[in-house]
Amino acid sequence: MFFSFDPLATLSGTLVGFVLGLIGGGGSVLAVPLLVYVVGVQSPHIAIGTSAVAVALSALAGLIGHARQNKVKWPCALVFASAGVVGAAIGSSLGKTFNGQHLLLLFGILMVVIAAFMVFKKRADGNPDVCLNKTSAKSLLPLLLLNGSGVGLMSGFFGIGGGFLVVPGLMAATDMPLIFAIGSSLVSVVAFGTTTAFNYALSGLVDWPLAAWFIVGGIVGGVFGRRLATALAPHKSLLTQVFAFIIAVVGSYVIVRGWQNLGS
Repeated sequence: MFFSFDPLATLSGTLVGFVLGLIGGGGSVLAVPLLVYVVGVQSPHIAIGTSAVAVALSALAGLIGHARQNKVKWPCALVFASAGVVGAAIGSSLGKTFNGQHLLLLFGILMVVIAAFMVFKKRADGNPDVCLNKTSAKSLLPLLLLNGSGVGLMSGFFGIGGGFLVVPGLMAATDMPLIFAIGSSLVSVVAFGTTTAFNYALSGLVDWPLAAWFIVGGIVGGVFGRRLATALAPHKSLLTQVFAFIIAVVGSYVIVRGWQNLGS
């Protein structure tokens, strides 16, 4: 049964991997709705646990690709991720106790809010030379720790890698350009996703065969996503709009479906 090909899971994983490679975030935002509404996973909590495993490993593959292209600000990324791991552990423990349908509805609302933030917040191109060192630590370190902790908490609670929160969080803390925030965010996506997956796995809320096929698709999709991200790097505003549009559309769908499920 483990090796029985699951085309819906594989195709869904390909889409998630593509989005992770393209925009660094949004992969797990898409993973949970895809597992529930396309693959047909009945329990939102199992969908969350399974997606956390799949997204963490898919993000690791994507991180290797971005690192080879020197698109990862390692000191900033590692501090941000480290600050968020504790938050992710706490948040995922809280999320397991929350009503699954209510969790999906709140999930969708958060997605739309973040999309609006990305569209309407005007920002410069950023500083491509930003670096966390002894000189910059005084100004950068507090913001990285604060933003990382908050994003980690929400990531764990909603059972997501958190990339769509990490990207704006890193940009707000450091003023790094979007293409660097995308690559750097994958460090946190791996860390948060692993923390959440471990917590859910302890409660038996992971479908391992499904996760395996999701990962296979995610690795393939990530290759094409990274290539497109590199091609679109000179068009930063376009990449931001793509990011926001994907999140807003999926978030709206999750809200509608979640509201219908609550009313039924």
